[in-house]
Amino acid sequence: MADVPTASAPAASDSTAAPDRLRRDQSVAKSLFVGEILEENLFPYPQIRARDREILGSVVEAIDGFLEGKEGDFKQWDREAQQPEEYIQGLRDMGLFGLIIPEEHGGLELSNGAYARVLTQTSSHDASTSLTIGAHSSIGMKGILLYGTDAQKAKYLPKLASGEYIAAFCLTESGSGSDAASIRTSAKRNADGSWTLDGEKIWITNGGIAQVYTVFARTEGTDGKITAFIVEAAWPGVSHGGHEDKMGIRASSTTVVSFADVRVPAENVLGEPGKGFKVAMGILNSGRTGLGGGAVGSMKALIRWCTAQANERKQFGQPIATYGMVREKVAQMTIDCFAAESTVWMLAHYIDSGVEDYATEAAISKVFASDAVQRAAHEALQIAGGNGFMREYPYEQVVRDSRILSIFEGTNEILRMFIALSGLKDAGKALSELKNAVDDIFNNPIKGFGVLSGYAGQRLTQATGVGRDRIASRLPPALAEAQAIYEKYALELSAAADYLLRKHGKAVVDRQYDLKRLADIAIDLFVGLSTLSRAATLEAGKHPQAAQAVSIAALFAQAAKRRMAGNVRRMTRNEDAALDALAGFMLERGSYPWDVL
Repeated sequence: MADVPTASAPAASDSTAAPDRLRRDQSVAKSLFVGEILEENLFPYPQIRARDREILGSVVEAIDGFLEGKEGDFKQWDREAQQPEEYIQGLRDMGLFGLIIPEEHGGLELSNGAYARVLTQTSSHDASTSLTIGAHSSIGMKGILLYGTDAQKAKYLPKLASGEYIAAFCLTESGSGSDAASIRTSAKRNADGSWTLDGEKIWITNGGIAQVYTVFARTEGTDGKITAFIVEAAWPGVSHGGHEDKMGIRASSTTVVSFADVRVPAENVLGEPGKGFKVAMGILNSGRTGLGGGAVGSMKALIRWCTAQANERKQFGQPIATYGMVREKVAQMTIDCFAAESTVWMLAHYIDSGVEDYATEAAISKVFASDAVQRAAHEALQIAGGNGFMREYPYEQVVRDSRILSIFEGTNEILRMFIALSGLKDAGKALSELKNAVDDIFNNPIKGFGVLSGYAGQRLTQATGVGRDRIASRLPPALAEAQAIYEKYALELSAAADYLLRKHGKAVVDRQYDLKRLADIAIDLFVGLSTLSRAATLEAGKHPQAAQAVSIAALFAQAAKRRMAGNVRRMTRNEDAALDALAGFMLERGSYPWDVL
């Protein structure tokens, strides 16, 4: 249990830190866009609940006991592109499909933080296993848990907890990935109140093994808005295709799921008719702790493998662990892993504590963790050298498995747009329609963020107190410089947001180069502050590895400073126009025009 991110202080009775100070009506990430560091929601770092700590100990032990020694099986199932039924039954027997389901319905009722920690452990063994469990809990049945009626919960949750029913999430269609407005699956209301569902969903994780689907369809009588339905795989007209031939996570089930004149009872509407988009976004935001936890688990495994490789492998008469370029890779992987874990746990704390708006933090957590694990996989393979390229060793599979993380549950490009526009909504309250634009971002993510009202050109006044407060929490002296960096760049982010709003008005939604820069500054700030808080709390609790944690937080801050400074500078001095022109030339031509012949 040493991997659970806690200090050595006594565990709190719940997942909240200083609940009397927590401001549940505000978003830390969005506050950064107005230059404010919401200290009450950052310091001290949250503790694991005593109940979760007790349960996690046995769950983690059981997972290791079941999964250790199956490396050969995982490779075989990767080649065969499926998990055998007896293996899935083993997951059922351990209760891994009921992790977040309430005890009254037969589940373990883990917090979001504890759930993320479980997926960290499963991913450290096999990403496909983690995905089978995670797709079921994070998104497949999460809608029933969040939005289901008492009757729906009583009917489905016990079977979902036992694994008798496995769940899948059916949103994506051909031509409507991030663009949910393009959904063509339809549901027509019948005279008896039931619905007739028609359409096809693609790339559905657990699609071939699920008994229950959460399905999103355009419904008549709701002005063409989307409605969510609970659909059973055994119903007439429901079918799925064969396993997709994927680059990675090959052993997990990914299929097309089709619906042909499927009668859905009225009582299986999930949420309200026409409110399905809200249901989908709520599920995805709440479920991102699982994805982040899985990324952290893969990084921990990569660090374990590549440190052993670096110590054992010799070149020029000495272990490669003695060489600076190898040591740099190991150090950077460790920094990324600690930072990702710190951010995932902070997000889980917000969800578990009832913070009302955590969508931006969820997007940041997903973007950073998914990017970080891909960097780690690349560097670990490089340390392994030729062995890393061979299927005999685990590195190449993790490279393949981790690649999907920046694509599904919202591509990282779309989520960066969401992060930036969410922050601008609060920074530019004079943009009266910006809220609608951000809320609707997934409907038309590239250009259709909504028609914005004109921005009058008023400057946000920082004279009113915005950004004047410094972090008051007492931090270790070694973190004083890191603290100052985040205080400075919170103000820089606010100034950059103000600059873009004043200069571009409603056209800001089309400034994707600049929006990416804003998002990357916000990511560095929130991830950095989460890391800072964790390191400071570990130091205060006299954790045995507190000194190394403090060093990690300081190193992350210095690297973040360089990235943030570059992004601020490029707001006004950049090559955007030249890049855009070159891209236009190539897109029009459609091929590379130069040759040495």
